[in-house]
Amino acid sequence: MAIGFVLGGGGLRTRGGRGCDRIVRQRNAFAKWRMESPSENRDSPSANFEKTPSGDSVKLEPLVDPAIEELSNVAAHSSLSTVADPDMTANEEHPHETGENAFNDLLYCLAVFALVPITYGVLLSDQLETNGQIVSIAIFLLGYGAIVFEDILKLNKSAVSLIMASFMWTMVTASSTVEKTLPALTEKLGDVSEILFFLLGAMTIVEIVDSHEGFKIVTNFIRTTSRRQLLWIIGFVTFFMSSVLDNLTSTIVMVSLLRKLVDDPEERKLYGGVVVIAANAGGAWTPIGDVTTTMLWINGNISGLTTMTDLFLPSMISMLVSLAVVTPTLSGDVKRSQTSEPAVEDPGMDSKRQIVFWGGLGALVGVPIFKAATGLPPFMGMVCGLGTLWVITDYINRGDDQNSDYRRAESALQRIDTSSVLFFLGILLSVAALEHQGLLRALALNLDNVLPNLDLVAIAIGLFSAIIDNVPLVAASMGMYDAAQFPMDSKLWQLIAYCAGTGGSIFVIGSAAGVALMGMEKTDFFWYLRKMSFPALAGFFAGAAFYLGAQAVHIPQLIAGLPGV
Repeated sequence: MAIGFVLGGGGLRTRGGRGCDRIVRQRNAFAKWRMESPSENRDSPSANFEKTPSGDSVKLEPLVDPAIEELSNVAAHSSLSTVADPDMTANEEHPHETGENAFNDLLYCLAVFALVPITYGVLLSDQLETNGQIVSIAIFLLGYGAIVFEDILKLNKSAVSLIMASFMWTMVTASSTVEKTLPALTEKLGDVSEILFFLLGAMTIVEIVDSHEGFKIVTNFIRTTSRRQLLWIIGFVTFFMSSVLDNLTSTIVMVSLLRKLVDDPEERKLYGGVVVIAANAGGAWTPIGDVTTTMLWINGNISGLTTMTDLFLPSMISMLVSLAVVTPTLSGDVKRSQTSEPAVEDPGMDSKRQIVFWGGLGALVGVPIFKAATGLPPFMGMVCGLGTLWVITDYINRGDDQNSDYRRAESALQRIDTSSVLFFLGILLSVAALEHQGLLRALALNLDNVLPNLDLVAIAIGLFSAIIDNVPLVAASMGMYDAAQFPMDSKLWQLIAYCAGTGGSIFVIGSAAGVALMGMEKTDFFWYLRKMSFPALAGFFAGAAFYLGAQAVHIPQLIAGLPGV
């Protein structure tokens, strides 16, 4: 299928279509004419005219339409180019460097292709069978180090996690037998698949809503120019948006909104930091707001309604304390960005926006209701909601030939971040291998010996999540402690859910929301450390202290015992 380019929003956006064919044909014909024509004629004014049989000069039609001339020039430098000016080819400019790069690439590929099977052979050797646990720990630490320093090593974390999972389960097989390993792997893969399908459904629903501009319903309400008022509005909107969506999506939406509300890039970074704190706090108190909370919910460690009741106030206090610390540093009014809106909107777009926004919100919020009513896993409710929204969007876009392809669910599936889903697959399978070998339970015993109580263990997990990704930390904690000893909705699981969610705000690299801010607003680690780490840390400890105090005096039970509750 051809790929058409659509200019908009200051960048290029791809969309299925036939427009690119015409661009390429016109540009290639123009390039061919330039190569075949004499150099003195190809650039002269007379080159645009031809002689008719009567001797008159007639102006030739341009080979590239003026409306798409700039776009064609961009395409000329892209991978769509099939004909290039021979005077400007890289091979002729730097033939030595090109050949050297190709040779280095060949050596790198051969090394990788050789290293993988050699590693498998080493793992399956008899010498490592007796040291299987040590080797598995070494593989996990090396893989995790490559994930943490992926920007320095120029390695994608998804690729590293997939290789790591494969190596670790190979080590499990070498230490045991295939007959014993396969049932365990099948069981773990079933648990992991529930999380992956849940994420795929949620990400697709959010992408469908975004393609219909549904988030404008929320962002159009923000009118103030006061810096302090804007701070609190952004915080509360992000907090509740993250509770029904997820912290990553909420961050992307709100930072995109900030570009319309705040003109100064440095000031926008500050509000972006607030978005990260509020998004992580808002995602911690609902089963669908953060991937770690979702993991605990799907695994049966926490329930939906009880978790929302017990963690809402700690999460809210965490955000309020962080905003209170930031507020005194702001004063005056913010300068709004000068943005131009289209004079005429697509006919019927407002009604479509309303239908898809509320339909998508209903699909996400209805997942806990579906689980409670049917007893089926949450991913079944998510895929049911996705299918329902899919049918609705197909119907309302049936006559929209121009934008129907972009707004349909098929296109949304192509735009979601599939590499993140594969990253979760690799990480969760790797942690499952450690759990199967009994290493996580041994770690739990060591933590219990080092730390005086389990509350400090949960807080330590939150602090560690500020440095490394909280997904493997929570996945490890799920295998550390026995569900019989710590049943659903016990204090340990709820505190882990809160600490792992909010602790990632302390450093910008500690959460997916922070990483999104780094990419969108070029926020570096040390700027965030100076400006936002202390407010995030203060909120983290304030919320944790409130939760522990509430559990000590049994506030949730007191609320449940009030008349009419």
